[in-house]
Amino acid sequence: MSLRVGVLGATGTWHTRTLTETLGARGHEVVAVPATRLVAEVDLGLHVRGPGGELLDNLDLLFVRGLPRGSLEQVIYRVNALHTLADLGVRTVNSARAIERSIDKSWASSLLAQAGLPTPATVVCEHYEAAMQAFDRLGGDVVVKPLFGAMGNGIVRVEDRDLAHRVFRALDPGRAVYYLQRTVAPPGRRDVRVLVVAGEIAGAMERSSDSWRANVARGAKPRAVQLTDAQRDLAVAAAAALEVDVAGIDLLLDPDGQDFVVEVNGIPGWQALQSVCEEDLTVRVISACEALLTV
Repeated sequence: MSLRVGVLGATGTWHTRTLTETLGARGHEVVAVPATRLVAEVDLGLHVRGPGGELLDNLDLLFVRGLPRGSLEQVIYRVNALHTLADLGVRTVNSARAIERSIDKSWASSLLAQAGLPTPATVVCEHYEAAMQAFDRLGGDVVVKPLFGAMGNGIVRVEDRDLAHRVFRALDPGRAVYYLQRTVAPPGRRDVRVLVVAGEIAGAMERSSDSWRANVARGAKPRAVQLTDAQRDLAVAAAAALEVDVAGIDLLLDPDGQDFVVEVNGIPGWQALQSVCEEDLTVRVISACEALLTV
């Protein structure tokens, strides 16, 4: 069955290129859609168009590969366009609601906790005084993250109260939201990234680094890893809690042997994982999404 499939994101990236090539090889019509060029229309009906004016309403499937930074209005508009496409019958992967849940670290933490899944103790607040109280309550060793962010950008570890004072005061004038998590410090700095596709484990890798952050984009070294049954169940449950079809789940193991979910990525990359995985993950993702259309 030939499908009309859109790939939303920056052109020329590894994921956009591999998705486009693989979709074409499987006989599908592919439409490249830069995320900043969506045009929504309300005129005796709803329509969403791409940069060349082509209607996107009749897409069978839309892969969301990137929602770039922008003003609050721009971000809301782009996500609303995804909601509109879903209302028009376009299956988006991931859905706008799943992306909203995963991209907002505060909401994601709440959903994980509500599902009974282990995630680091977290405090979210808006004022300096509350942030300092949270620093003390969380044990004086916290990771401060931007509410929205990826690839380790904007994250800082704070282990000293004087440093906490300086960091939180610096953030205060910008009307920031403070997102503080108790530091989970495994022996050596490594974590596990799991790719969950349609409720199944597609692959997993361990990322190790000399830094306290283990992001491949920041120099961490990936290697294939065999998950325990508990880790597999935890990753699948985390994706389900946020209702994400294709998810990147980050797990950390604390010194006492407890696995924690530290992040659920709703626009996950798998380029680094592909480098240590024998299965073609792009084919795995596309095949799973083709199957979703028949459900």
